[in-house]
Amino acid sequence: MERLTKLRKDLLSQGLDGILILEPDNRRYLSGFTGSSGALLITASEALLFTDFRYTEQAAAQAHSFRVIKHGQVIWDDLGIYARGVVNLAFEQNFVTYEQFQLVSEKLKECRLVPVAGLVENLRSIKEDKELAEMRRAGELADRAFSHILTYLQPGISEREIGLELEFFMRQQGASGPSFEFIVASGPRSSLPHGTATERRIAKGELVTMDFGCVVNGYCSDITRTIVVGEASDQQREIYRVVLEAQTASLEALKAGMTGQEVDKVAREIISRNGYGENFGHGLGHGVGLAVHEEPRLSPAGLKVLEPGMVVTVEPGIYLPDWGGVRIEDTVAVTETGCTLLTKSAKELIIL
Repeated sequence: MERLTKLRKDLLSQGLDGILILEPDNRRYLSGFTGSSGALLITASEALLFTDFRYTEQAAAQAHSFRVIKHGQVIWDDLGIYARGVVNLAFEQNFVTYEQFQLVSEKLKECRLVPVAGLVENLRSIKEDKELAEMRRAGELADRAFSHILTYLQPGISEREIGLELEFFMRQQGASGPSFEFIVASGPRSSLPHGTATERRIAKGELVTMDFGCVVNGYCSDITRTIVVGEASDQQREIYRVVLEAQTASLEALKAGMTGQEVDKVAREIISRNGYGENFGHGLGHGVGLAVHEEPRLSPAGLKVLEPGMVVTVEPGIYLPDWGGVRIEDTVAVTETGCTLLTKSAKELIIL
């Protein structure tokens, strides 16, 4: 399996004899196993998947490159037996708890446990063709959901009802679930970048920001659109114009070889030039894949160089406290010469 080959090469280059994988998305990425309980032990010669009796049959069917081990009462019970000869064993420092570290240390007294970050995540950041195909499907489904919700929205509908309708539609169309808790924020609440849906009812003349996505075969989509219900004010139109200009310029600039910081700067300079720099407080975007937030990051701190096959969001926003806010977001795949949209819903200001 190519993913295991790449990981083993990285382990060898760092003087590591193996790695213990517990993080669910990393576990799925390397093995194909989608169960809720399991651990991977990967060395130069072995690829083992430890799970309990509930999942042994499923694991055997999904994890073709792994030998499935049914563990005892506790997942660590037999770890020492299969880790014999491993001197330097890596573990995921950003996921393993101190309690887990202590338990593994007791079972693997002859091993030196080495904390690592990003080994598997860096592999995940560059999508294979089959991964991109799933993400296109997830993006297309989110686009259809946006078209659907425009026929549903009207004054008097609550934010919560909008969120439920979006999720129901996407599940009905084949999604396994939402990729995160949807943001539906209306009126003054649209100034909250992460304003999850409430019972608040929409009134005429209000902005409605909807940030949503779905999961298709494990892979996420992520899109944001902001619309106006009723007549739009001059200020709403102006702020929308600035955000759209920032997003359009960022998409036109984005390509392999740039850093996340450089792409973020394109949008940030446009928003600042228009007098709203202090009202754009989050990064321009983030990686998407098995997780809706993963590497790389488009932000002032994003030093990672973008490579073809990476998938990121581009989502500038302006938020005015006690007034409202506008965000426009698309998910895109990075190419050598630019980027390809995975979400394609219309972006001109929609007034219902």
